[in-house]
Amino acid sequence: MRLLPAFLICLALPVAAQDADAGKALFQTHCATCHGVAASGDGPMANMLLVRPPDLTTLTQRYGGTFPIARIVMRIDGRDPLTSHGSPMPVYGDFFEGWDVAVKAETGQPIMTSVPVVDLLAYLAGVQGSGG
Repeated sequence: MRLLPAFLICLALPVAAQDADAGKALFQTHCATCHGVAASGDGPMANMLLVRPPDLTTLTQRYGGTFPIARIVMRIDGRDPLTSHGSPMPVYGDFFEGWDVAVKAETGQPIMTSVPVVDLLAYLAGVQGSGG
């Protein structure tokens, strides 16, 4: 019976809705201040950080042609903290917390995260190769 929850999670993978428009709105509200309106790392607060925000439109390119889903999820939800922020990333951490939905990582493994993070993933996937 212990395998039942894991099985149900796997069944839920294709159902995980990704709303790029909602992700764009979330990005503009919570991320653009540092990462820039076009996600190119040139937000008005970028110079205030110890480490300049990266160009998020080149993630797939920088990861050898693979969109790094697991890395993005773990950065946003705080499992892979970024110390240059002086706090977990993002500073709006409570908003992005939660384990509501499973998405398939680039390895094919399920990774649990929240609906807002899934929407941000959809938006970021859509802007790959658009900046610079």
